[in-house]
Amino acid sequence: LFTDPVVPCGQILAEHLSLPSVFFLRGVPCGLDLKATQCPSPPSYVPRAFTEYSDHMNFPQRVKNLLFEFLNYFLCDFAFQPFAEMASEFLHQPMTVSELLSHASIWLMRFDFVLDYPRPLMPNTVFIGGVHCAHKE
Repeated sequence: LFTDPVVPCGQILAEHLSLPSVFFLRGVPCGLDLKATQCPSPPSYVPRAFTEYSDHMNFPQRVKNLLFEFLNYFLCDFAFQPFAEMASEFLHQPMTVSELLSHASIWLMRFDFVLDYPRPLMPNTVFIGGVHCAHKE
């Protein structure tokens, strides 16, 4: 099933029908893609969105980066809670959104590390845009 993980209704359907799922995305809010694929992303070293920090941060910047992570966690938990409840009800088992997204077969990412901070990625993540793709002659 080809779906977008920002609204995980397609993934709920794929789980219900036992179909493999392929995600096509630019990024999932709150770093859910990192949590779902189990990529390391410690908030004391990896700059968060909207902080405009680099990987060279001083102590106050690292603290602010950590606070952004906590705020992000609570806001996203609130925003994705209806999908977690819907998935748990529909699949008849307790399910979180990150657990639901972790069942994806392939993640097609439109990242460009010129604009985004470089980070480790899992083997089922494939770049399909930006400087990572070969140009047609």
